Amino acid sequence: MPVQRRVVDVAGVAPANGYSHAVVSTGATAYVAGQVAVDEEGAVVGPGDVGAQTAQALRNLGLVLGELGAGWADVVKLCWYVLDARDVQAVRDARDAVLDPALGGAANPASTLVQVAALFRPGFLVEVDAVVALPS
Repeated sequence: MPVQRRVVDVAGVAPANGYSHAVVSTGATAYVAGQVAVDEEGAVVGPGDVGAQTAQALRNLGLVLGELGAGWADVVKLCWYVLDARDVQAVRDARDAVLDPALGGAANPASTLVQVAALFRPGFLVEVDAVVALPS
């Protein structure tokens, strides 16, 4: 596995809340474009529901990971873009529903969450991109 270490506890730094402060990996990496809540036909999934939109964006990301020959354990970093930072718990809940079983108790990837004024198309509430350590 290319992910060598997930740094969660750092002396003098507040504990990570559901993410790693850093992840160390080896080998080739992939940078996955932002994924949003669209189905395979391009229709918005979960209009007005950030949890449903997060679940669909993660479903799409998971399909891209599969195409790369990777899985959730290979994700080094997730970057989240949300319209309303108050939705962070719904995003975390949807993330945890996917990542907790896949990681089997390992810490989540490093993570950044940013509130943005808008996403590229009206109706989207969340977008996620990823850095992935590709299995050899």
